[in-house]
Parts: sequence; C-alpha cells; structure tokens
Amino acid sequence: MSTTRHELLHAFDLLLAPGRFKDYGPNGLQVEGRTVVRKIVSGVTASRALIEAAIHAEADAIFVHHGLFWRGQDGCVTGWMKQRLGLLLGDDVNLFAYHLPLDAHPELGNNAQLGLQLGLVAHPGSAGRFGEQELGFLGARENGENFASAKALATHVEKVLKRPVTLVDTAHRPIKNIAWCTGGAQGYFEAAIAAGADAFITGEISEPQAHYARELGVAFLACGHHATERYGAQAVAAHVAAQLGLKHEFIDIDNPA
Repeated sequence: MSTTRHELLHAFDLLLAPGRFKDYGPNGLQVEGRTVVRKIVSGVTASRALIEAAIHAEADAIFVHHGLFWRGQDGCVTGWMKQRLGLLLGDDVNLFAYHLPLDAHPELGNNAQLGLQLGLVAHPGSAGRFGEQELGFLGARENGENFASAKALATHVEKVLKRPVTLVDTAHRPIKNIAWCTGGAQGYFEAAIAAGADAFITGEISEPQAHYARELGVAFLACGHHATERYGAQAVAAHVAAQLGLKHEFIDIDNPA
C-alpha cells in the first residue's frame, strides 16, 4: 500500500489541526521528498542519527516532534543543518514535524500518551486543562487512589520511564491532583499551581521552579525532555499509517536530556 506526500500531509493536518496554535516554528511538511510514500519512520527529534536510521530502514517519510526549523535561527545551511538536510535531500525523504499540535492532541498527543503510560487521567472538560493554549493536563490516577507522597509518585515515574527523576518536594503529603506537560514546560509550573495541582510532572527544571516548589508546597518532577516525549510521535504516526495502509516504525534515539 502507498499514498502520496500530499495525502499524508492532509491526514496529519486534519488530525493535529496546526492552524489552531501559535508555535515556535513551522508545523507540517518541513522538507519535501519523494511523492509516493509507503513507509513512515517516527521519532522524537530530527537528529542526524534518526535521519540515518530512517534511511537505513528504507523510510519514505519521517515524522517527528522536534523538526529542523525554529524561530530565531540565523537561516544558514551550514554545519549540522547542512548535514541533516544533505541526508534528507540526498535520499529524497520527506520530513514532517509537529510541535505544539502534537503535545496537545487529546488522545494521541505527548501529554495524553504520557498520562496513559503513567496511569493518569485528565479531569473532564476545561477542568482537565491549564496553561497557555491549554497545553497542560490536570488529573489524577486512573484507579482513583492517591500517591502516598511525591516520592512515591517519582518512584512510579522512574519505573515507567526507566530513567532518574529530579524531585523537589518539601510538603511531604499525599498527592491527589497531578498536573503534567511534557518537554520543556517548566514555565507552566505556576499555572499548574494555580489550577490546584499537588504535583507537576514535566521534562526539565530551571532555577526558579525549585524555589516555587519549596515555598508553595507543590512537588516538581523533572523527568527528562526526551523521556516524556517518546510517545506522541509514534502514536500519531502509527494511527495515520494504519488509516492509510502504510508501514510504520518508531525509532528511539537515546537522549539523556
């Protein structure tokens, strides 16, 4: 089975609705490759290692969360940019990238899929969203139980994501309401606190968040940017590939960040 590049782009756009978001770079087809697509490789970031692996896997298209082009770049095709583009153009491989639209999708996005992995369910309707463009999710454990402490929550997250978690917690109390937003969403911490969270899960921590956690009694868990965003791209790509009858393979390029 195969489809066209145009049909594949339409399927991604229809599912993720990129026009609804104010983003940091272009969403959609970032690098045009061959017209006919039979296989999609998904990954987190359009790194050289992922592009090389996708070419080796005989992919016609690559689908990622972190593409090549971001607001504020100097626009020069040199160094790492030349190397990545050279591989894509040389092998005529399409590159599709969706940033905030992939975070936000209510079932297949990064936040929804991280919640699924951790056994968390967002509260219904607007009560289950917070932050700019309502990207953050707020909910509780699927089984209805509280975590005995933020440390117990951190241990659970470490087991699921298979990596250490940086935990800042001074309240030492049971955790019921849990907010989460994947990747570099540490700036959403204050909005999560305002929404009533007992703990906030994201990828990274910056200097101010440790003080907020200590002063306001809300636990902060930094679980890795890459580690929290491994699930959305593969879920979306697998969904669209099944819809169009295409082959799909997720390739995880390890990243300690």
